[in-house]
Amino acid sequence: MSPRGVATPDVRERLFAAAERVVERDGPGALTSRSVTVEAGCAKGLLHAHFAGFDEFVAELCLDRFARTAVKAQALSGLAGQGTVARNLDAVVLALFDSGGPALSGLALSRTAAAQRIRSAMEGGAPGFTAIQMAVTGYLEEERRLGRVAETISPDTVALAIVGTAHHLLMTSWPGTPDPRPVMTRLVAALVEA
Repeated sequence: MSPRGVATPDVRERLFAAAERVVERDGPGALTSRSVTVEAGCAKGLLHAHFAGFDEFVAELCLDRFARTAVKAQALSGLAGQGTVARNLDAVVLALFDSGGPALSGLALSRTAAAQRIRSAMEGGAPGFTAIQMAVTGYLEEERRLGRVAETISPDTVALAIVGTAHHLLMTSWPGTPDPRPVMTRLVAALVEA
């Protein structure tokens, strides 16, 4: 436990990682500001010292994880011509499911204020599913140009199918349900190897 008045390094990430562990282990219903700070091993008030409230914390956690996945998606263009197309796409799409993604997404949707904050941030340009979809489209266009994806494949349609399915699975999965990763891997392979 960090003593009172002592700076805690990387507070946001420490709290975010703690929240993910709580959700992974105990489900979204167990996520409270107290469970997060206990898991993070820090003072109870630390979360509220850095976030206006728990809804803001949940929204910022989701936005941070979407932004991380968008960065991975943008890096796809550098992988054109390397590895396999399906494996490159899997690395990005499956990142959405890491660290309790389905449960966190469901939690954000169940908290009206958090959902509104996320929507507002995305309308303001915060990276989310649209940024990921655009990056996947660009990557597939480059792979098609290199001849590694069939000319008959529509990159924007495939990107929409991949990201839309990931979104659907994030919103309809929760701890205890079948792992959505194998479904995504099969879908990606079927779409790009057609």
